[in-house]
Amino acid sequence: MIKFIYVILMNLFRAPYMIPKMRKEADHPERYTIEERYQLAKHCVRLMKMTGAIKTKAYGIENLPKEGGYMMYPNHQGKYDALGIIYTHKKPCSLVMDKAKSNTILVREFVDLLEGKRLDKKDVRQALTVINEVSEEVKNGKIYILFPEGGYEFNNRNKVYDFKAGSFKIALKTKAPIVPVALIDSYRVFNSAWLGPVTTQVHYLKPITYEEYKGMKTQEIAAMVKDRISEKISSVLESQKQG
Repeated sequence: MIKFIYVILMNLFRAPYMIPKMRKEADHPERYTIEERYQLAKHCVRLMKMTGAIKTKAYGIENLPKEGGYMMYPNHQGKYDALGIIYTHKKPCSLVMDKAKSNTILVREFVDLLEGKRLDKKDVRQALTVINEVSEEVKNGKIYILFPEGGYEFNNRNKVYDFKAGSFKIALKTKAPIVPVALIDSYRVFNSAWLGPVTTQVHYLKPITYEEYKGMKTQEIAAMVKDRISEKISSVLESQKQG
């Protein structure tokens, strides 16, 4: 949290220019392509990374499907998670976010710039509408990030919590590939007391095709995706220990 405040303060002088620019492009999708808006979002992440001495390394980019829409399901560690994925993901992607956390300054602009979806956890009907909208867009080739843990613990030290089965209804509706994403040390950026330089890792694991998960219940899919992410994180951390 200390670094988050530090990065915001150090970029305040850019706010009078960047926030209106983000707002303008988000409000006029007919004038700015999704590629242009995505590049602006990545530029904002780049500025934050420079200010906060943040490095993000991506692995497994070759695993990402070359064509069509797909769902990325990462573990959740903090405020930097989606930014790390967006920064390392070449194709434009969007995200599903908790509505209650999506309307603060800058976060609001990011969500709108990427045409993200705000999900109200307290409104079942609204949540179902969001699921249906995302499903249709994924069928039409869009790529989404959805955090199946639903939240995160402060300073969680790479622990992965249970995934919510409902998060995988979209995958079953679309029959699209599921891409598990393992995030390592992402919590150290904005969700710990650490203020020094930090390097995070984004691991794109091999996609789980519909042929592999068809016939499974959402609880089973959730457990499978969680296990693959947990195994990857454990493997990487163990390798780091061994030097």
